[in-house]
Amino acid sequence: MPGGKPAGISCVQLLPDMRCALFGGRERPAVCVSLRPVEEMCGASREHALAYLAALEQATRPG
Repeated sequence: MPGGKPAGISCVQLLPDMRCALFGGRERPAVCVSLRPVEEMCGASREHALAYLAALEQATRPG
C-alpha cells in the first residue's frame, strides 16, 4: 500500500477468504515476507491473531 498500511485497516491485497493475493509473488512486500508467525501470534482463534496483529501494529507505528 503506498505510504504503508495504517493500523486497523485491512491490506488491499487481502482476498475475501482472508488469503494474501500476493503470497509467494515477487511483488510481495519485504515486511510481509519477513513475518514469521509463531504460536503466540496465532493463538487458538482468528480473533486472538487479529488482536495480536493490531497490538503489533500499534507498537511499531511511526511516532
